[in-house]
Formats: sequence, C-alpha cells, structure tokens
Amino acid sequence: MFAVYAAEQQYRHDTWTREREHALLASIRERKLTATHRMPSIPVVARPARVAWPRPIGLHTAEECTTVCAVA
Repeated sequence: MFAVYAAEQQYRHDTWTREREHALLASIRERKLTATHRMPSIPVVARPARVAWPRPIGLHTAEECTTVCAVA
C-alpha cells in the first residue's frame, strides 16, 4: 500500500515539475519573440571626453610631521 502511495506522489511531483518547466520555457520563448520584434527606443549617447590633469604622486609632508601625522 505504501509503495502505491509513494508512486502516486512521485507521479504528481513529476507532473507538476514538468508542467512548471514547460510554462517557464514558454514564457522565455514569448519574451524572446517580443524582444526580437521590438526595436530599442533608447538613444545611444556618446560619453563626454575625459579630461586629464596632473595628479600628485606620493605624499609630501613637512619635516617635523611624523609618519603617524601623514597617515592620519
């Protein structure tokens, strides 16, 4: 009796899983179809030109300042 019950539960689980996978694949297929038929309406904007300026290299401190002062 338990084997029959277990087999029925496994069948229901497999059927539910298969239906869910089919529904998921169908929704993916529908999204792909609608995405291919639509043209993107977002205009492509060029990036602004980058500006280069000299950056300081290293840390310059006064002679009396310790490394703790320079780090903090």
